[in-house]
Amino acid sequence: MQTSQYLFLPVMGCGTWAWGNRLLWGYDQSMDSQLQEVFNLCVSNGVTLFDTGDSYGTGKLNGQSEKLLGKFSHDYSGINQDKICIATKLAAYPWRLTRKSMVNACHASADRLGKNVDLVQMHWSTANYAPWQEERLLDGLGDLYEQGLVKGVGLSNYGTKRLKYVHEKLAKRGVPISTLQVQYSLLSTYPVTELGLKDVCDELGIKLIAYSPLALGLLTGKYGQNKPLPNGIRGLLFRQLLPKIQPLLDCLREIALSRHKTHSQVAINWCICKGTLPIPGAKTVIQARENIGALGWTLSDGEITELDRIAASLEKKMVQNIFQTR
Repeated sequence: MQTSQYLFLPVMGCGTWAWGNRLLWGYDQSMDSQLQEVFNLCVSNGVTLFDTGDSYGTGKLNGQSEKLLGKFSHDYSGINQDKICIATKLAAYPWRLTRKSMVNACHASADRLGKNVDLVQMHWSTANYAPWQEERLLDGLGDLYEQGLVKGVGLSNYGTKRLKYVHEKLAKRGVPISTLQVQYSLLSTYPVTELGLKDVCDELGIKLIAYSPLALGLLTGKYGQNKPLPNGIRGLLFRQLLPKIQPLLDCLREIALSRHKTHSQVAINWCICKGTLPIPGAKTVIQARENIGALGWTLSDGEITELDRIAASLEKKMVQNIFQTR
């Protein structure tokens, strides 16, 4: 999908939150060679959008995801090379108070990438707690686009009301919003079903990106009450949710078996069928290959209806991002 003269968005992207995050994802620098293979495999299969953020990376490794993407994209040579799109999110840190601070932040990201950012995104809205701060940060995003430092501008964790406001604000400067990403999966339908976000995005010509389409791994089928759980925070969350979402996992398993696919591939394909651009993460070639297997086929209307029905009936779902606005 071509959203502007230069910005190309594929059917599916790759999220790189884990590339540098030790706390939640157990990143270690010994993984870098495998991550390079993940990158190469994705690009060669048409998965050319890589979503990152200037806050990605734990402690001293802050910005590590951007550094890795910069190296990988520089070293890659082959099919779809010209379609690689690095999308970074600039954090609305409390100390970023001016439009210039956003321009400087994007320059810092570009330094880590070794190239200009293709798609710059506001990581979250401050409208719920410091609306005055957001005005200046949005001005900075507009400056980046006007100065030709980025190919496109996007938002993250915005609801319909705030999206319309920002769209109008930037449109006055001739700055289009190319993308909006929100937490969206079979376990997190709130932004679309309750806020009507997809309809608004379609109306405004904005592509809706679905982050965490596998709900941190809950929808992969790899975890269960009698299977080992991940360590740390994810393990605690999984222990609470897994017993409550078993009907959905059963449905995913049945469809996966009939389709000769996996739980993950069905869950990702569901996001695509809903008209979104999912960005599942991958730390290994096996995971990347599995994600790629979600492409090239489509769930039936009956399968989507059944998944929707069961998802809507669940007693408990994923916790929403605290920065998600209405």
